[in-house]
Amino acid sequence: MIFGLKIKNCLFILLGAAIFAFGLVHFNMQNNLAEGGFTGITLLLYFLFGLDPAITNLALNIPLFFIGWKLLGRQTFLYTVIGTVAVSVFLSIFQRYMIHMPLRHDMTLAALFAGVFIGVGLGIIFRYGGTTGGVDIIARLVHKYKGISMGKTMFAFDATVITLSLLLYLSYREAMYTLVAVFIAARVIDFMQEGGYAAKGATIISEKSEEIANRILTEMERGVTVLKGRGSYTKRDRDVLYCVVAKNELPRLKSVIMSVDPHAFVAVTDVHDVLGEGFTLDEQKRPLEP
Repeated sequence: MIFGLKIKNCLFILLGAAIFAFGLVHFNMQNNLAEGGFTGITLLLYFLFGLDPAITNLALNIPLFFIGWKLLGRQTFLYTVIGTVAVSVFLSIFQRYMIHMPLRHDMTLAALFAGVFIGVGLGIIFRYGGTTGGVDIIARLVHKYKGISMGKTMFAFDATVITLSLLLYLSYREAMYTLVAVFIAARVIDFMQEGGYAAKGATIISEKSEEIANRILTEMERGVTVLKGRGSYTKRDRDVLYCVVAKNELPRLKSVIMSVDPHAFVAVTDVHDVLGEGFTLDEQKRPLEP
């Protein structure tokens, strides 16, 4: 660790910045697509005045670093500086050594590529503790002093930037493909944030809860938590089981439950980013290799 930062996190933030910058240069800039946030402002300045996004990215973010560093905390602040500087460096590199792949004849493909590359890049940066500055810092400041949620602030900022882009240089066709790219990027970021340990959670209510719990423990080697519940209609106390399994284990879990009690009530929900034994830790509580 250097200055409290993990080398692994720094390397992945650099990787994410490279993927993000590659997508921005080769799909957004080459195909006249806009973007939300501060990235959208850098593109707007590029298309209107020819200003280098690598420079404007730093020019816009550096003042915010001094304003928001206390809000971010030391570690997140340093990761954010690394991510922001890395994005500018890679933007400069990819503009100098650009691979020409204009897709103006197929804007659907351009929007898909733009969304995937930006989503994967930002998803990696966020997953390893970094940000790219900009709207994230503004949203934290507004939340602290005005009480407005970060999500609302970020959405409003993105909508404003895209609307300005539409009014100033985008055609309606390009604006629509920009929205497609932004939507895809958001979905990809969510997927990246969920991580490889997304699973399913099952809430089980049965008259044979003890037998079901024992079968899950012995046959599936999955833990079961017993919660105390009370039926609103029957006014009877009963045990409620809660179990988390990998997605591919869900059919087997259902089979075990139904074999014990075909009348059991089972509610299955999505569980994101599972931590703990059997998912990120082994039986000796040691981290599993990714």
